[in-house]
Amino acid sequence: MVANVLVELANKKVDRTFDYLVPSSLTPMVKVGIRVMVPFGNRSLEGFVLALKEESEIKELKEIIEIIDNEVVLNEELLALGKRIQEETLSPLISCYQVMLPKALKAKKGHHLGIKYESVISLTHEVVDLSCYNAPQKEIILKLQQEKECLKKELASISTSSLSTLLKKGILKEEKKEYYRLQKEVEKKEKYPLTLEQQKVVDEVLTSKNTYTPYLLHGVTGSGKTEVYMEIIEAVLKEGKKSIVLVPEISLTPQMVNRFQARFGSIVAILHSRLSEGEKYDEWRKIARGEVSIVIGARSAIFAPLSPLGAIIIDEEHTQSYHQENSPRYSAIDVALMRGETNNCPVILGSATPTLESYARAERGVYHLLELPHRVLNRPLPKVTIVDLKETRKRTNSYFSTTLLDKIRLRLEKKEQVMLLLNRRGYSSYLSCSNCGHVVKCPHCDISLTYHKNSNTLRCHYCGYGEKYITICPSCGEESMYSVGFGTEKVEEELKKCFPQTGIVRMDYDTTSRKGSHEKIIEDFASGKYQILLGTQMIAKGLDFPNVTLVGVINADTGLNIPDFRSSENTFQLLDQVSGRSGRGTSLGEVVIQTYNPDHYAIRYAKEHDYLGFYKEEMNIRKQLKYSPYYYMTLVKVSSAIDSIAKKEIEKIYRSLERNLSSSILLGPNPSPLYRINNTYYYQIIIKYKKEENLYPILEKVLNYYESNNQIKIIVDFNPRSFI
Repeated sequence: MVANVLVELANKKVDRTFDYLVPSSLTPMVKVGIRVMVPFGNRSLEGFVLALKEESEIKELKEIIEIIDNEVVLNEELLALGKRIQEETLSPLISCYQVMLPKALKAKKGHHLGIKYESVISLTHEVVDLSCYNAPQKEIILKLQQEKECLKKELASISTSSLSTLLKKGILKEEKKEYYRLQKEVEKKEKYPLTLEQQKVVDEVLTSKNTYTPYLLHGVTGSGKTEVYMEIIEAVLKEGKKSIVLVPEISLTPQMVNRFQARFGSIVAILHSRLSEGEKYDEWRKIARGEVSIVIGARSAIFAPLSPLGAIIIDEEHTQSYHQENSPRYSAIDVALMRGETNNCPVILGSATPTLESYARAERGVYHLLELPHRVLNRPLPKVTIVDLKETRKRTNSYFSTTLLDKIRLRLEKKEQVMLLLNRRGYSSYLSCSNCGHVVKCPHCDISLTYHKNSNTLRCHYCGYGEKYITICPSCGEESMYSVGFGTEKVEEELKKCFPQTGIVRMDYDTTSRKGSHEKIIEDFASGKYQILLGTQMIAKGLDFPNVTLVGVINADTGLNIPDFRSSENTFQLLDQVSGRSGRGTSLGEVVIQTYNPDHYAIRYAKEHDYLGFYKEEMNIRKQLKYSPYYYMTLVKVSSAIDSIAKKEIEKIYRSLERNLSSSILLGPNPSPLYRINNTYYYQIIIKYKKEENLYPILEKVLNYYESNNQIKIIVDFNPRSFI
């Protein structure tokens, strides 16, 4: 027997299968979708078996050395899916398969799979005469009669000596068993009755539950989209089918998981980047073994090996994190649609602020539009007040307007909670010299360093470089350095001065870098330990705190100044989403948005919670400027450690594209907005097109041409979420 094997090298030149002879001793174990070790040149590599056949056209074949997996790690559906992703992203096929697996199963990790074993105790015989034993021994035996088996460490907590005696006498037996690291008991809760609007949405989806139908669920914040998701999944479960639920941020996962586990119990698995490698491997094995029926996770959870799939749900579908920024540069939404089509099941994209692309597809009938226009129990959307910072900054040096401070005090007096958004972490934006104007920049990137007061360091948020805070200017030698701008650290410091008796917790990258820190902050705030939650955009989506009645946006303009055609859309989405955290309980909610641009249309429409108004105005601008969704867009980026080489090669690529693409608009070539990162220089071209038959062939030629050039790296990103 001969196996077609795709080896682990992510190189375009070897991006194909190679034939290997299957030794007779391994024939029964070798299956399509497992990994094997094979000789390749003068080394041994891991690879995936993609096909089996009786013979090969090649006369002298090398033999497979050994098999790595006892069970299939990539089923037929995932193998076919990887090939589609390769075709649509022009990525090496091996990278399309590796992204589907936890690191413990990826080639470079080898055989160290990190399975955890625990000592488990059970009774040797079910019937035991208790009269022969002392009290602790009786307690251990009774516990085992009730529970059948227990972890050794649990029984040792009753009495180590009694446990040891019972084992020696053969009354108990001990064995090692695989033990999953994530074992969490959640109390089951009754489901909420659906509103008429929610029931209508559920009924519509369930009419096509056995056909591929993409839906866009446009529901205002607080309209109960999660309950709709769970009702659909419950119906799917009754038919013996399984579901994937994607959430965009790690910070959303604890609340979403708790709600699902309270409804469905232990049949829920979790997959996201904050899990340890062992935890991820455990969860993946639960899924692959068919022990769970629901998977909740971030982007890569879309590859969960669930079968048969009955529903795929993507919550907060507008979020940029659903697009992967490194190879393969796939969109989790596109992959979800592929899997929905393969499994003949509905795909539901949910958001209060859908991307313009998604809503435009719904208008054209590509997606079926579902709407939840009202909050649950007809609770009103929060009233939004706009504060013009140009006026307030004339009267005060504070980051907080008098309006916002007064409203915070009022809410605190009522024992209610407040959330404050500032989309910038750190203490201040950068360090500058008041004498000569010198700005302290990262030596490896074209970026100013951010001051972090807690650690008294200046840090680069792109490459991670850090250095100690300085007071003497390295340019002119004067002791005249001062911090410009402000971040969450600095705002927290001022908040504590304004409200010294109030519990304040900060949630940003710095405070959530430790494992479990997201969950801890969310749980503490939900329990009332803190009255004010200050955070970056990770607090803006999905979180549900019934006691939050005021949301404040410190500076709404941060995102408007980013050189990206989606900056207005991103700003509107962020403001509308964070506003939706207010007034989700019984008390009326309120929002204060501080801005230097009160007349900007993104801010005006956010004030009125008017998605359709924003959509129409932004679509008109996009049409005039020939941007998505009226045009497809592709980013071609060249990077090199040598500036002149990157510049020279991007110009060559531009000339080639200009010759071969007859129906496209080319923007560039230009230095990328982030021109230098970690001593690497970036240049880019943006391609805009409605239909361009030559696009994929010419870009594939470009990628193949530079494959062996070690001085140049080429990135091709189709319909990227950001051009920075």
